Amino acid sequence: MTSSSVAVERRIAAPRDRVWDALTDLQGMERVLKGVTKVEVLTEGPFDVGTRWRETRRMFGKEATEEMWVTACTPAERYVVEAESHGMHYVSEWDLRADGPAATTVRMTFTGEPTGRQGLLARLLAGLGRGAVRKTIAKDLDDVATSVERGGTGSA
Repeated sequence: MTSSSVAVERRIAAPRDRVWDALTDLQGMERVLKGVTKVEVLTEGPFDVGTRWRETRRMFGKEATEEMWVTACTPAERYVVEAESHGMHYVSEWDLRADGPAATTVRMTFTGEPTGRQGLLARLLAGLGRGAVRKTIAKDLDDVATSVERGGTGSA
């Protein structure tokens, strides 16, 4: 099985710095993203390459916790987060493009690549999983838009 990617874009009526703050405020993530139920930050210091955290989400009626780490970061423009889970390596890339002084387009690309041998069930579910991932990303971006457009950015 080869890697599979999903990309979703959302225009947010807020300046790029405010959108960046909402996306990278790990302590405030539970208040911004409704699907996130808990965040445990594992490193100290500002959000940058090497930042690690455990994120617990509710998906499909169950909670799942994944450890994530930042592998690339250009403040207010782009960052990349990676994770390993259940035989897959995941890469989430966030790109922020200013659309004038008061709007930002965010593009999130999520890629999953098998790290080991995948069974028949995993291959069959890959197509169904893309739709669920797309919906989750779109919901997260809607949550960020709701937060920053009303003036909140968490505790950053």
